[in-house]
Amino acid sequence: MKLYYAPGACSLSPHIALREAGLPFTLEKVDTKTRTTETGADFTTVNPRGYVPALQLDSGEVLTEGAAIVQYIADLKPEAELAPKAGTLARARLQEELNFIASELHKAFAPLFSTTLGDDARREAKEKVARRFGDVEQKLSDGRPYLLGETFSVADAYLFVVTNWANHTGVALDAWPKLQAFMQRLTGRNTVRQAMQAEGLI
Repeated sequence: MKLYYAPGACSLSPHIALREAGLPFTLEKVDTKTRTTETGADFTTVNPRGYVPALQLDSGEVLTEGAAIVQYIADLKPEAELAPKAGTLARARLQEELNFIASELHKAFAPLFSTTLGDDARREAKEKVARRFGDVEQKLSDGRPYLLGETFSVADAYLFVVTNWANHTGVALDAWPKLQAFMQRLTGRNTVRQAMQAEGLI
């Protein structure tokens, strides 16, 4: 399998999942502005939408959209316990968390990466991120180490990646101590450090 990624982007989530699963894979970096890969190929021939992540399977088929990719990875290696069994309420809870991160938290951050965003719009975007972080803080307030409870899942990898964007957008995590502790916990995982090192982030 080959994962097409951009350093620190949401593609870091399936990158972590692949390492957690212990599956063989290669990486190919994508310049999302020019939509070309590090080998000079046109990335839109891989993913016509032009954004990462994209996972090229050994069959040649390509899977896109992070939530779909991480669940596929988890199902390839069920013994790694990265996702509850398909068809269970627990699996629906995983999808619930993945969808929340994608539709609420991930999208809330998007305006903050714009270089043309005005001060008022930037403040509003940060306020929206803060509300979403408040939702996560509430989820973690019962002392659970991970989103689904005691067991790490692919949703935790996605939450880590998106929350890590706070470091690059001027959003401090001081108001959310449970989320801060979660981030420290994830940073301590070997797979997370390995993925970040491979992408040149640390």
